[in-house]
Amino acid sequence: MGTGGLVFQPALLRGSTANIGTLLPARLAAMDYEGRQTRLQGVLAKHRLDGLLVTHLPNIRYLCGFTGSAGVLLVTESTRVFFTDGRYTEQAGTEVQGARVVIARKPPLIAASERLAAKGKKWGLKTLGIEGDHLTVAGRSQLTKVLQSRLKLREAPPLVEQARMVKDAEEIDRLRAAVLQGARLFDVALRTIRAGVKETEVAAEMEYAARRAGVEGMSFETIIASGPRSALPHGRASQAAIPSNGFVVCDFGVILTGYCSDMTRTVHLGVPGQQARGVYAAVREAQQAGTEAVKPGAKVSEVDRAARNVLRKNGLGRHFTHSTGHGVGLEIHEAPRVAAGQAEVLRPGMVVTVEPGVYIPGVGGVRIEDMVVVTERGREVLTPTPKELITI
Repeated sequence: MGTGGLVFQPALLRGSTANIGTLLPARLAAMDYEGRQTRLQGVLAKHRLDGLLVTHLPNIRYLCGFTGSAGVLLVTESTRVFFTDGRYTEQAGTEVQGARVVIARKPPLIAASERLAAKGKKWGLKTLGIEGDHLTVAGRSQLTKVLQSRLKLREAPPLVEQARMVKDAEEIDRLRAAVLQGARLFDVALRTIRAGVKETEVAAEMEYAARRAGVEGMSFETIIASGPRSALPHGRASQAAIPSNGFVVCDFGVILTGYCSDMTRTVHLGVPGQQARGVYAAVREAQQAGTEAVKPGAKVSEVDRAARNVLRKNGLGRHFTHSTGHGVGLEIHEAPRVAAGQAEVLRPGMVVTVEPGVYIPGVGGVRIEDMVVVTERGREVLTPTPKELITI
């Protein structure tokens, strides 16, 4: 296996699929759920809310630790109540911190609505915030029907998502471990990618190795896109056989202790021509420029501009068809969005991807992606994998 400047060594690429115990801190620090709920309570009045009904499960997990699939968290200035059903009696008792647990015989949203109708006045509630982006039309109708105008419902700003943008030390420890475990799957990809092998076979080997290593799941459906399909930015692994010549985009990640990883590397089967080498070099330069723009005080749009300008300089700007990156945490796509026109300012503790790409229809594509954490003085690239062009 030859490379464009890199001799492939599994140890160098961190390709071992060893057990996750070697990657996690000796003892995972406890999350500050009490503090998170207290800080949320402290901003309610600023947004003219008497309470917030949290229905988005990742937000619930962030605030109180619950990892199940059915629950609602009510947070007011003086009250924190978590509603779930009988399936989660033991789990909620073990996981939920900082809030009183109510096990309901009805769906959690209905149970919370009825409790609000009965206790809202006593709790001093007049305006209740809801998560408009996450509450279904049917759910909002249920709330309105049960409350019967006892409370005013108002779509709240993304208060929990805004808090989640800046990770604390415990979250960064988990993200770092997830990134390292995910990066080890690249060696599996390199051992599996061959002409004639189906893209789904490569993805299956990677996902099997991830599960054997002890991850909770994949962050998203693994992308293995080869030949002309590599020009599809989200070319999920298909039944297509990998051709004997062309790029293969590998985009993948794992979930470990609840936190996601995300990385992309692009390899080439056969000897790459001058155009292929030029495209790869331009994307690598753009990815480096975007990474170097990550620092406290910089706008996310400046990171996007730094990467995009390199591709424009190389005559490839029109082939970069998506934003430069996104936040990562409990969800694979979180705020902030690293894109043109976005005014969010980077702060220490934010974790973003930097992933420029070039996609030429009918020919192929290249994307390189790292996860980067904003530090007090600059940045730390979490993804350990080299970025030299590898040919197979």
